[in-house]
Amino acid sequence: MRLHTKLMLGISILIIVLGTIIEFTFKNIMETNLKHEIGLKALSVAQSISNMPEIQSAFKTENPASIIQPIAEKIRREVDAEFIVIGNRNEIRYSHPNPKRLGQKMVGGDNGHVFKGKSVISESTGTLGPSLRGKAPVFSGEKVIGVVSVGYLQTDIEKEVSKIQKKILVATFIILIGGLLAALLISLNIKRAIFGLEPKEIAWMYQEKHAILESIHEGIIAIDTDGRITVVNETAHTILKVPLNTLLRGKRIEEMIENTHLLEVVRTGQAEYDQEILISGEVYLANRIPIFNDKEEVIGAVASFRNKSELAKLLKELSHIKTYAEGLRAQTHEYSNRLYTLLGLIQLGSYKEAIDFISKEVDVAQGLVQFLMKEVPDPIIAAFILGKASLASELKIHFSIDRESSFKDLPAEISRDSLITIIGNLVNNGFEAVRECDNEEKRVVLFLTDLGKELIIEVEDNGNGIAVSTNDQIFKEGFTTKSKSSNAGIGLSLVKKAIDDFCGSITFSSNVGEGTIFTVAIPKERGVMNEREPRDRSVNCGG
Repeated sequence: MRLHTKLMLGISILIIVLGTIIEFTFKNIMETNLKHEIGLKALSVAQSISNMPEIQSAFKTENPASIIQPIAEKIRREVDAEFIVIGNRNEIRYSHPNPKRLGQKMVGGDNGHVFKGKSVISESTGTLGPSLRGKAPVFSGEKVIGVVSVGYLQTDIEKEVSKIQKKILVATFIILIGGLLAALLISLNIKRAIFGLEPKEIAWMYQEKHAILESIHEGIIAIDTDGRITVVNETAHTILKVPLNTLLRGKRIEEMIENTHLLEVVRTGQAEYDQEILISGEVYLANRIPIFNDKEEVIGAVASFRNKSELAKLLKELSHIKTYAEGLRAQTHEYSNRLYTLLGLIQLGSYKEAIDFISKEVDVAQGLVQFLMKEVPDPIIAAFILGKASLASELKIHFSIDRESSFKDLPAEISRDSLITIIGNLVNNGFEAVRECDNEEKRVVLFLTDLGKELIIEVEDNGNGIAVSTNDQIFKEGFTTKSKSSNAGIGLSLVKKAIDDFCGSITFSSNVGEGTIFTVAIPKERGVMNEREPRDRSVNCGG
């Protein structure tokens, strides 16, 4: 059964039940009040008649009925009573609406208290049917000599009650029609407010939303226009270091996070993306988006938080994958060119030249491989440098490893990924620098040494150099002097971060038009990178 049908049916049943209760209650109240009112009226008339001197003196005559009957009938018509019966001590009638019943004994058997001198109101059945009576004694001095009975039939009272009951029924019917219309309007408004959804659909969507929120790795917090929290997922509880059984809904956002800017988003209606925010001593990237209703009014805002270190780690991993892919592509392309050259020499019959070409390529490749195997025994770093050599060959760049290099004494705790980040981005930076210069010989030299207490990495290029005015900004994320790289402004900032984690240092010297040398020094005994907690270099690096 649909929601609006349930509402209409429920309200209709409620109105009918209430109408029935009201009708029954009103009927009983009105019937009781009407009987009480008519009884008092009948008693009052009976007492008035019993105190009339004419009535009292008539009892002493030989034919009391001849005097009493006309008086009683006149009064009966004036007060609209059903009957006025006056009788003597023996209950013999001296008046009655039906003259034929004069002289007969009164019916009802309710005169006992009256003959004791009391006025009463009673219900009894007489010759005219069930009636409500008011009875008063007729005195002669202090002696009761007769009784006056003024009565109204029960059927007349029921007729009056029926008239009132009909009015109540009409009112109940009108209320029922109004209630149905109100139920229809209410159900339509509710349906519009809940976008035409049924309660089961709303319950399902709530459970689905809860499951979605909990499946998101980011912290999610939503607020209303007053800045009170309306939605918060488990990840946000973890970020805020608040137990899951602690209710955050209804709390003000400022109590949980300082400087969230969420209220500012509510006020302006402008979204904010990838903004840094400090929560519990850690840096998070926050996205803040306003929530609009169907009238394009801001009714709240939602924010998502993700640990910046996790994003940086992911970015490094993607950078490594891209570097590996470029190296493989370069090697594939370079060896394809050599195979085509070799195929052409064979097809031309230049076998001696083909043999010389093969020998030369083998000597060059084997020489580099043998050098790397001897001086850079770590297979990850050696393979990475070999890939860079193939890329340089494809780019027509003379890339060489200084023959004085030696990278044998690498502590096991030093992250190879971080070393690749440093070497790879510095070499790539050199490649970009020489590609943008006009030198005929584009040269990049890599020097590695592990002699002493530090690892030294040096990359030299003969590019255009770095202007002195940009020296203070060269390691800032997003800053670049290049014009062609789609990822410009990222590499050197990643290098600086990796070196800081190693408690190392990086310097550079550059001459405009001549080239640049980057020099990195990493202490062997402090080269452990903390992957979990951000490092305060002033404490952990001896600064």
